[in-house]
Amino acid sequence: MSSPSERARLDPYTAQAENKPISPLEKSKALCTIIKAAKTGMLVTRNTEGNLHSRAMNPVNSKLGEGQLNLVFLANNVTAKFEEIENDSHVNVSFFDSSTTSWVSYAGRARVSQDRDLIHKHWSKTVTGYIGNLKDGVHTGDENDPRVSAIEVVPDEIRYWFTEKGAVPRTVQVAAGAVTGKATSPGELHTITNEE
Repeated sequence: MSSPSERARLDPYTAQAENKPISPLEKSKALCTIIKAAKTGMLVTRNTEGNLHSRAMNPVNSKLGEGQLNLVFLANNVTAKFEEIENDSHVNVSFFDSSTTSWVSYAGRARVSQDRDLIHKHWSKTVTGYIGNLKDGVHTGDENDPRVSAIEVVPDEIRYWFTEKGAVPRTVQVAAGAVTGKATSPGELHTITNEE
């Protein structure tokens, strides 16, 4: 494995992107900007055979970033993702904003809850469309349906790439780097750790 200085020499793109120190508050604001623009994340879980499965999910907690970096999803607890989380709570959630190429990667652990207060707090009628009303008086597809559970993702580490430049300036910057042979990084790469 390469030393940090050797890695920086061999990967100038990443070294440039990680070069700007910013405060935890600035990191949190940029993170929230990306997630709000992307809206949908890909939740990745692992099954008992070790296979990784991903699916698109929208976080339901709108106060993300105001001192809170955990993600909350509401879902049908009879789906395979719940068995996979029970098998291995380590998950990844990624977001991508195609308009800027900014992205976020959450590495953390998922906790499943049927806390009705939490579910009521984050409930949206659109969730019913994913759960369905079985017309049996119990599985009604609403916030009281026993199939509805919350998945809370508690991050161990969050990495994100952030750029405010549009597609044209990014392309020009990368093209100039290609002509000169000098690596260029049209964005910033930051990590948010547990300590922050």
